[in-house]
Amino acid sequence: MSKLFKSFNLKPAEILKNGGVGVIPTDTIYGIVGSALNKKTVERIYELRKRNFKKPMIVLISSINDLKLFGIKINLKVKRILSKIWPNKVSVILPCKDKKFSYLHRGANSLAFRFPKNKKLISFLKKTGPLVAPSANWEGCKSSKAIKEAQKYFQDKVDFYIDSGIKKSSPSTLIEIDNGEVIIIREGAVNICAYL
Repeated sequence: MSKLFKSFNLKPAEILKNGGVGVIPTDTIYGIVGSALNKKTVERIYELRKRNFKKPMIVLISSINDLKLFGIKINLKVKRILSKIWPNKVSVILPCKDKKFSYLHRGANSLAFRFPKNKKLISFLKKTGPLVAPSANWEGCKSSKAIKEAQKYFQDKVDFYIDSGIKKSSPSTLIEIDNGEVIIIREGAVNICAYL
């Protein structure tokens, strides 16, 4: 039986640190999450989501410093851009060429990261470490705005759910930074031009 929690507390954080998978309210919509540093957990989420195994997933981080965990070095130009747009509902594609993380980047040699603004979520991420966080639905199906919708997809196949009522945000804005130029890949919750 999947556990149901009403808030970000220590128990779900411990489950995730030990390789578990859960559904949580992210800064945008409900996401199915697990440790980005645990290969088995990441593969389990691919299977649960019926996700295309070639498509990388967005990784939630609690600070710019978390990028170092993935062997990502950013130059001053990129750091300046990131400090203008983060924390926010903006996912940024950055080069990640380390073969050690091929289970995450799936051969794309890049990964999308998001440093959210939500303080409770940041505090949770500090406890769990970086989390892969695709939307809590099967690929190609409607995203979950409420826990009951997520439960229809995953039932007791995840370890826990955190119920935070209805989540109605648009998905995150997705960008790439190429030679200091910001390229918008997907328009989303944030008008990026207002920050640059």
